Amino acid sequence: MKTTRQQQDATRRQILDSAVDLMTRQGFDGTTMKDIARAAGIGDATIYKYFPTKDRIVLGYLDAVVQQALADTLQTPCFADYQLQEKLQRLTDALLEGLLPDREFVAQVRALARRSPLTLLAEPLAARQALREAVTSFLEAAEAAGEIEPCDFKGMAGGLYTDYLAGVVSYWLADTSDEFADTAQLVDLSLGLLVQTLRSGLVNRALQLGGFVLRSQMARLAQHGGSLLGALQMAQRAMGSPPRTATAPAAPPKANATRAPRKPRATTAAATPATPRRKKAA
Repeated sequence: MKTTRQQQDATRRQILDSAVDLMTRQGFDGTTMKDIARAAGIGDATIYKYFPTKDRIVLGYLDAVVQQALADTLQTPCFADYQLQEKLQRLTDALLEGLLPDREFVAQVRALARRSPLTLLAEPLAARQALREAVTSFLEAAEAAGEIEPCDFKGMAGGLYTDYLAGVVSYWLADTSDEFADTAQLVDLSLGLLVQTLRSGLVNRALQLGGFVLRSQMARLAQHGGSLLGALQMAQRAMGSPPRTATAPAAPPKANATRAPRKPRATTAAATPATPRRKKAA
């Protein structure tokens, strides 16, 4: 019997809920795929149709939380009228609200990421792209409304926001203040500073200045090939990698002393003295 999309979504949600519950109590390493399947009420083989590994279950959980936080944020009444800082703060708050019920499990996920960072980076996270697109749209709206200066790095800023969220979550997990007041203050101050920087256009000007300096220096060095090579070698040494040195070509093997000498080529005419080449006029 073929399952519907709604049934698949419900099974997927049940797997995630069961995994979070078991891993919170037993730990990530102490929980098996079979344990999760049985807790979710599905066959041992069925779980692999949804998640091939426990790592993918963790990523599936994060993806679900982020997608729900995005949906809750965009459905906020009059959200389109929010200013940039309010939009970013609403999205950040929605994410923390979604993680709050599973705070102990999230702490285990952070520990897993620290222990094996490539484990969570090996697979693309759909929610990461969704976050990047959402923040980029926030920046575009703020730019169109004249709230911030024209911004040439909106896509990059959207990607950096996901890294910012990871830092906020780490701070939140260590926060022992009442109702996570310290985390709220951190988010308010950091996002306020970000928006003020974007309003001033400082980042854009810094990037333009950096590009100008780089182009002018490269043009100057290009006029002196030795200087350019020297600068590159210095940079290579500074990064701890010794520059490669050119090696002389290997000398041809010596002729075997016992080898018979080569016969002279036969000539059809009497040998004539070689004509010396004329020297080119200076």
